[in-house]
Amino acid sequence: MAKNKEAESRDFVKKQTLAVAVILSLFIGFIGGIVYSSFKLASDTKVKQQVKGAAGNNQAAVQQDNSAEVASKILKLEQYLKQNPKDAGAWAQLGNQFFDSNQYVNAIDAYKKSLAIEPYKTTVITDLGVMYRRNKQPEKAVEAFNKAISIDPSFETARFNKGIVLLHDLKDLKGGIKAWEKLVEQNPMALAPNGESVDSLVQKMKNRK
Repeated sequence: MAKNKEAESRDFVKKQTLAVAVILSLFIGFIGGIVYSSFKLASDTKVKQQVKGAAGNNQAAVQQDNSAEVASKILKLEQYLKQNPKDAGAWAQLGNQFFDSNQYVNAIDAYKKSLAIEPYKTTVITDLGVMYRRNKQPEKAVEAFNKAISIDPSFETARFNKGIVLLHDLKDLKGGIKAWEKLVEQNPMALAPNGESVDSLVQKMKNRK
């Protein structure tokens, strides 16, 4: 159980991207204003183009370095797994590399192979759910989160992510609220990745009904 708690803490950071969609949908007007103001500040076209070009070149270089590093890690893991196909942890690590590089189908395959060996790893099951969601398979994502919850009802990441998918992807407001209410029941102090309390999010959702 302690192991799951440690993993849960890591996952709330790692999976914060999953919460972005619904949080953005709640505050899109505010965010849009920030973006608009930022562009208005760069009134000098020449300076704006120079800054944009420099930033673009730097970002491209960083992305290239990261891509090369990820590709190297994936290759090493794949070579290792050819000799050690029963290593569930290595399959999960491979899935994580595909996760971080947005290779959804490959991540799903790696996580499923890991779970075929060790079927009760809630963190891996939840990661699988996230990849199903990004691969536009929200029903399978919810199934994965439900499985993780059935194994460990205290696993907050799965409950929060289930609410995200129900609200944002399946447009199930009632189901999403219920998922988050269950989370608040077990931990009234539960926080979303942006630092807002889940209880506050529940109240906002109820006000939209």
